[in-house]
Amino acid sequence: MSSSAKIPGKPASKTTGLHIGEIRPGVSKVDPIVTIDGVSRRFGGLTAVDVEHLEIPRGAITALIGPNGAGKTTLFNLLTGFDKPDTGSWSFAGKSLAGIPAFKVAQMGQVRTFQLTKALSLLTVLENMKLGAKDQRGEKLLYSLFSFLWKVKEVEIEAKAMELLKRFKLDAKKDDFAASLSGGQRKLLEMARALMTDPVLVMLDEPMAGVNPALTQSLLEHVLGLKEQGMTVLFVEHDMHMVRHIADWVIVMAEGRVVAEGPAEEVMKNPAVIDAYLGSHQDTDLGTITGRITLPKGKK
Repeated sequence: MSSSAKIPGKPASKTTGLHIGEIRPGVSKVDPIVTIDGVSRRFGGLTAVDVEHLEIPRGAITALIGPNGAGKTTLFNLLTGFDKPDTGSWSFAGKSLAGIPAFKVAQMGQVRTFQLTKALSLLTVLENMKLGAKDQRGEKLLYSLFSFLWKVKEVEIEAKAMELLKRFKLDAKKDDFAASLSGGQRKLLEMARALMTDPVLVMLDEPMAGVNPALTQSLLEHVLGLKEQGMTVLFVEHDMHMVRHIADWVIVMAEGRVVAEGPAEEVMKNPAVIDAYLGSHQDTDLGTITGRITLPKGKK
């Protein structure tokens, strides 16, 4: 990654050559880490997600954008085991995730953060970090009775937690309760805690939501840093400046369906995106773009 990634306003260097063939919704990727086929989720009469086929490229930063209610967070929940689809299948690194609970998905290397942070307020920052570590021997009843069986591992976990806190500039807060952190600091804590699992794919749900502008650049650098360390990033975001700045690939959803995808520069010019997301054509029904309705000729 070039140093330009750290210059505000200047786009980060992008990964290219991610797709095979003509760019269209559901286009095949050279090396997909996540593959989704026929996944749908309905709540009563509302179809929240209806994705025919979608692939997430490995080793890249992919943005998932769309208007409120487009199904972005619901898709996140389905992919990470926090919800179950009505139909369809999906895989991570070639392994099916159907029916696998969220904690096992995380152990496999696919972790997520939340739009509303999930830090445990009455635990310290360091304690929150240690909770995210895998293979904690002391969690097993028999092992917990004999400290010599888990003490060495505990020391390793704490050292790793402190290393990450220093990277995210939260080490001075290690003994503070998570409740005392600002919104931006909680976002940083949640991202740092996710890295305690040594993930392969990091999924961020609106990482910039509610963040003080003073911390925005720091968060951007950390997201770019994930890619530099060999991880794949998939994030939901409404901040188009952030999307243009760091995303290698952009996927656009509307009414639960994927209406466009491609490099950020091309997607932003796509008429379907302008209509569905940017709202420049207020007289166009989103249903005509997603294919849910067919209007008589001569009507929009």
